[in-house]
Amino acid sequence: MELLKSDFYYDLPEELIAQTPVEPRNSSRMMCVDRNSGEISHDRFYNLCSHLKKGDLLVMNDSRVIPARLYGEKVGNGTFIEFLLLEQKGDKLWEIICRPGKKAKVGTRFSFGGGRLIAEVKEVKDDGNRIVKFECEENFFTALEDVGQMPLPPYIKEKLENKERYQTVYSNELGSAAAPTAGLHFTDEMLEELRAKGIKTAFVTLHVGLGTFRPVKEDNVLDHKMHSEHYHLPKETADLINSTKAEGGRVIAVGTTTCRTLESVATFFGDISEREGYTDIFIYPGYEFKCIDGLITNFHLPESTLIMLVSAFMGYENTMNAYKTAVEEKYRFFSFGDAMFIATQD
Repeated sequence: MELLKSDFYYDLPEELIAQTPVEPRNSSRMMCVDRNSGEISHDRFYNLCSHLKKGDLLVMNDSRVIPARLYGEKVGNGTFIEFLLLEQKGDKLWEIICRPGKKAKVGTRFSFGGGRLIAEVKEVKDDGNRIVKFECEENFFTALEDVGQMPLPPYIKEKLENKERYQTVYSNELGSAAAPTAGLHFTDEMLEELRAKGIKTAFVTLHVGLGTFRPVKEDNVLDHKMHSEHYHLPKETADLINSTKAEGGRVIAVGTTTCRTLESVATFFGDISEREGYTDIFIYPGYEFKCIDGLITNFHLPESTLIMLVSAFMGYENTMNAYKTAVEEKYRFFSFGDAMFIATQD
């Protein structure tokens, strides 16, 4: 089977890339697409409740973005350095990307926030990433909150005034280098309203890596190697999914990260039960979904693994038609953009 990257291209005018979040969070537009027929309707996110049924289960990713971008200087001579924290490897031990890389040889030390964080390069990996050990006299994450900047995606050029707008209201588990953006549309009040109407909520954790923005380079999609990300599916959530299924309710994934977590467990273990580990699952057309019945997601980059996942879920023609419609209707795209709700409509 050959699946070409170019099959997932669509023409996106630059002015449709959302640079700032809308206020309030749930006032964003929402395209509703029937998973089978591809029929499209238009709504606002605050009306999500009217598209759900009592007994449905929303599963959300509660990972919290760390302010992973650090600007500092080389200890001794003050040369500028930029770090991007990718993944924690141990106590104050991190894998990072840095620039300029030639300044970051093994043994070199860097200072951030006037010395609140000091980092020493311990290893240079084959791909150019570094392993660094931080020194910090206070709680590392407290210092990072003050010193670090939000690692906004490369297509967002505007400065984010409020760091919390790149976090979901239910974010809890520190560890992501990018937000699970489908969840940015929810407010606390809206979640309470959904629960009051008999719609259940549950959480998984998948720490989003910057690989989520890595472009597919190979022409044949099947040659692409997915990045690996850490996930945890708690017992409480697994039990809720199983009981929802048994009672005829729908399991709706909020975001592609939640979808990848649930489908990874169902695919690799054959059931939904408490699991923790790393997943590099790549979902593209032809994949048979084993857990989710619905998906809430944003509008994704052309030729990205995320638009391929959406195509696998609601069909290639339906997906490309929905994106064409979104461009025509001037929906807002990507991380701070509008939402799409995909499920089989009655």
